[in-house]
Amino acid sequence: MIIEYSILLAFIAMLCWGLGDFFIQRNVRRIGNLESLFFLCLIGAVGMLPWVASEYALLLSPENLFFLGLLGLLTFGVAWLNFEALKQGKLSVIDVLLELELPVVIVLGFFFFRESLSFWQGVVIGILFIGIILVALEKFSLKHLFKRLEKGALIAVAAALGLGLLDFFTAASSRSINPLLAIWFPYVIVAGVSAFFVFRKQRISKLLRMSRPYSWWILGMAVFDTLAWLAYAYAMKLENIAVITAITEAYPAVALFLGIWLNKERIQKHQYAGAGIALGASFALAFAL
Repeated sequence: MIIEYSILLAFIAMLCWGLGDFFIQRNVRRIGNLESLFFLCLIGAVGMLPWVASEYALLLSPENLFFLGLLGLLTFGVAWLNFEALKQGKLSVIDVLLELELPVVIVLGFFFFRESLSFWQGVVIGILFIGIILVALEKFSLKHLFKRLEKGALIAVAAALGLGLLDFFTAASSRSINPLLAIWFPYVIVAGVSAFFVFRKQRISKLLRMSRPYSWWILGMAVFDTLAWLAYAYAMKLENIAVITAITEAYPAVALFLGIWLNKERIQKHQYAGAGIALGASFALAFAL
């Protein structure tokens, strides 16, 4: 029952991250990455307050407070890199590079949590990884891929490594402290740091005026990204973090279908195949547990 619950949460995270990325890319290109970070974390932190109230006692521990504070600063740095990569680069290239977070999570889980994968789990994760690469490649050509790994590529690689670390520390704080606080406290830190940088360059009245036309996009971004991180944190408390992360890594396939449906985008046949492979591997991994 625990495994079934954690896998369900992983699929919720996958779906919400796919939706969240769809909203995030719209926002960072319209109002900016720091501004988007500020609104996302402010709305998410306020929205979680009713459920966080009963967990405040855990923040009285200096060790918990210190660890969550560091997690918050890491979250800000990684989120900024992620948003900047999406802002500068093309989604087809950035998505490939961000998938590097999965091997980082697998290695950290092995060394620090003593977690391991069965042979067949490793095979399925490999197939899932191949599917995501097919989804992300605009043209099925290695020569084309390396030509496109210029704008935003280094930022995306740094973001991927940071995401792997962030996933690991989120899992550690979910298990040792509380999954809800592992998301809420970093959100508070990120909202505060983002506000500091945003309000240094513009007045709050200007920010509100600039963002008003995109209020629904901002709300959608905050809701879906927050739900994704909460589902991910609770899933990792219960299950192998490599398996949970692998299932959620199919979220670019969700974003791809949203782009086709809502943006009327046209994609190549190999991208359809990759999306099918990635989603099929995700379900296979879930039912193989």
